[in-house]
Amino acid sequence: MRIVISAFISLDGVVQAPGGPEEDTDGGFAHGGWSHPYFDPEVVGGAFAEGLGKAEALLFGRRTWQTMAAAWPERAGDPFADRMNSLPKYVVSGTLDESDLTWNNTTLIPGDQAVARVRELRAAEGGDLAMMGSPTLVRTLLSEGLVDELQLIRMPVILGGGKSIFPVDGVKRPLELVSSATGKTGVEVCVYRPADEA
Repeated sequence: MRIVISAFISLDGVVQAPGGPEEDTDGGFAHGGWSHPYFDPEVVGGAFAEGLGKAEALLFGRRTWQTMAAAWPERAGDPFADRMNSLPKYVVSGTLDESDLTWNNTTLIPGDQAVARVRELRAAEGGDLAMMGSPTLVRTLLSEGLVDELQLIRMPVILGGGKSIFPVDGVKRPLELVSSATGKTGVEVCVYRPADEA
């Protein structure tokens, strides 16, 4: 399977709480919901619909899974929601247990087994294993060289601090720009894949 990451990101690399004020206030983050003014239904919505169409499973960290599990099941009847609800889902967590897995089709990956289990999924036959949000898990997978495609939805805003998906280990990781599209709001959807060292 290919591991494909989609992330709303500010110009200064922040991915924290794009969806709403209470989504993630860690570190006193006060800009929750910052992505809304820049959401372009055609460009951004189209990119997500296309990505979800290629996905054969979804991978989440605990916090993102809990946010999604609280939102998507009640939206049944919408094609995007129906696809989200029907796909197999994997959640990495050291605190959830099987009784917490209320969102149908969810499999728990214990936190201490995350890298090994994701490696197994990536080596298995199948289409895309899609990820949205989950900055801590994304950072780990980037560090381990387990990301096959990175779709950055770059919003024209500087947030001044917050969570990032990028490792800070001093390792250079060249990427190749595969495609880009710009929306009317100034949002850019840029797709990158790992590039060979020149």
